[in-house]
Amino acid sequence: QVQLVESGGGLVQVGGSLRLSCAASGFTFSSYIMGWYRQAPGKERELVASVTGGGGSTNYADSVKGRFTISRDNAKKMVHLQMNSLKVEDTAVYYCKAETTIWGTPRIAWGQGTQVTVSS
Repeated sequence: QVQLVESGGGLVQVGGSLRLSCAASGFTFSSYIMGWYRQAPGKERELVASVTGGGGSTNYADSVKGRFTISRDNAKKMVHLQMNSLKVEDTAVYYCKAETTIWGTPRIAWGQGTQVTVSS
């Protein structure tokens, strides 16, 4: 059974840092693109960062470039999001996502989310 469990969220002041982690199980982790998404109240869920299966390529939303870093450890089946220089507008529920395509069929899984609140 595919399972993604996020951790590391919390309350932090502007300019602070947090490190989110996502533990994966139930699938071939290295075959999946892993991503972090976020959803603020009243807004649509948006991509924050993603990393390819081998970790060789990453993609970031413009709003977090230079502040956030995504990384993965395929041996431990973990993906992390290091968030530095946090801003109030980074406040959201952050979700871990796993995606791949098997025989032309997309396979997607989501975690339950972890709350990040940045206070001024």
